[in-house]
Amino acid sequence: MSEPITLARPYAEAAFKHALESGRLEQWSKMLAFLAAALSDPELVALAQNPKIGKERFLQILLDIGKGYLDAEGQNFVKLLVHNDRITLAPQIHELFERYRAEHEGIVDVEVRTAYPLEAEDQAKLTRALEKALGRKIRLQLAEDRDLIGGVVIRAGDKVIDGSVRGRLERLAKRLYS
Repeated sequence: MSEPITLARPYAEAAFKHALESGRLEQWSKMLAFLAAALSDPELVALAQNPKIGKERFLQILLDIGKGYLDAEGQNFVKLLVHNDRITLAPQIHELFERYRAEHEGIVDVEVRTAYPLEAEDQAKLTRALEKALGRKIRLQLAEDRDLIGGVVIRAGDKVIDGSVRGRLERLAKRLYS
């Protein structure tokens, strides 16, 4: 069986291409965020997968929930996903869409894990340094991880910079016991 992200890719690509061509990236981003949030609810997923409900009934329920969130194009996209039994892929479609959007806009998401919260000034310095190093605008995502002991772990795409005390201790242990 294929991975959900693989099944979601053609839908995310089509949505992104259409949103880009129509100049509606922000609107599509919001609609897909709504769908992703809605289909993150286990009860709604169970309803989508319940053969007793039927596609048309589920579609109507989802469109009713989506009033005010989905425009005509969004409703058509939902219909396509429901009829192709792909509506449960909404979270993955949204994730991929946002990746394509960030790449198009020259933004890279950077995850920064620290043992303790970063002050606003430190966040600004880190943002500037990372933008200079990566040559792109960044969107900082901060997380606390007390297991790091101290320091920072930075992940930007497939690049990882481990400047944590824990990481240093692990590297030292490998050298000592190798």
